[in-house]
Amino acid sequence: MDETVRVRLLADRDWDAVVALERDAYSGLGLSEDRAALQSRAAASPDTCFVVDVGPRTAGYVLALPYPPHRYPDLARTEDAEPPARPSGSSSPSSGSGGWGNLHLHDIVVAPGLRRRGLARHLLHHLTGTARARGDERISLVAVGGTEGFWTARGFVAQPGVVPAGAYGGGAVYMSKPVPARPSPSPPATTLREVS
Repeated sequence: MDETVRVRLLADRDWDAVVALERDAYSGLGLSEDRAALQSRAAASPDTCFVVDVGPRTAGYVLALPYPPHRYPDLARTEDAEPPARPSGSSSPSSGSGGWGNLHLHDIVVAPGLRRRGLARHLLHHLTGTARARGDERISLVAVGGTEGFWTARGFVAQPGVVPAGAYGGGAVYMSKPVPARPSPSPPATTLREVS
């Protein structure tokens, strides 16, 4: 049986699945965060956090939030209720980007049994469209666990020296890419066979 893929805003009912996916993806790297930290990142920017469903199953998620360029969330703490101050001299943005024009992709995870099927591509495409609609100029991330090549293939450029040794595990690299002015073609509509 084929099942449709759908990207939607992360909802309260998704947290058990998100926490389990995050733990499975990052605990082996020593980078897993607790539920409160994950929820604080989503609360900082609920319109930039999504899940991908395959049929009725939550198959993956992305957490992204406005962050100053060359900065990233501290894994040892929750996000403050107040966003970091805008750079001096910046006007108050209407886009809600925090004044930095940078959307930081904090986490993107797909369930192990559903990887290599284009689900991360769907999440990234959706996030890029969201960043464009918000008026963000760049998307940044910290590549961990040897994923720098994956992100390079998707247009992200490494900016060595931004992440101190050990802050996000060995070999972590801060990367960013410009948000394209025009949308790229949508990924093809995807259907997957049900995976148990």
